[in-house]
Amino acid sequence: MFPILRPLTAFATSARLRQSTFARTAHKRPFHSSWSSFAQSAMATKYITPDELAAIIKSEKVPAKDYFIVDVRDDDWRGGNIKGSQNTPSSEFYAKVDALVEQTKDVPMVIFHCALSQVRGPKAARIYAQTRLIRLGENEEETEDKPHEVYVLRGGFSDFQAKFKDDPELVENWEKDVWGAKWS
Repeated sequence: MFPILRPLTAFATSARLRQSTFARTAHKRPFHSSWSSFAQSAMATKYITPDELAAIIKSEKVPAKDYFIVDVRDDDWRGGNIKGSQNTPSSEFYAKVDALVEQTKDVPMVIFHCALSQVRGPKAARIYAQTRLIRLGENEEETEDKPHEVYVLRGGFSDFQAKFKDDPELVENWEKDVWGAKWS
């Protein structure tokens, strides 16, 4: 009998995209004491509440300098977003994570979210933190002096928009037809 040939699936395609810095440099990771503490801080998932994020956005902090918000929603991005956030769809995240690390290397706080922040947001945050650790961790002198925190928005955009949809300083492009009573 002939083996069953399967067509190229989304899984196979995403496997190719995984050839990011994280995948290509696995053999280069150092194993000394400072690496261990640095790695643990990069891998732990930390959460930020909608109220805490709203306070940051409304503060004197500067977007893309003091904090950076990454929205990893895909097609569900339509209908509203957190003001100043960058949409990097989860379906393209592996291919864009190196550029995101470079873009945010001097930003002390990076916040990830998706619709609910249950799968895509936390996964993207973990991949980002690991990639950042590998790319920037090779030069420890630079990374030790720069505080850097990675957060996931608790409850995702769903909870954020339910609370702040009427505040133009926090939410933009909000559409009632998309979110309506179901999410509010």
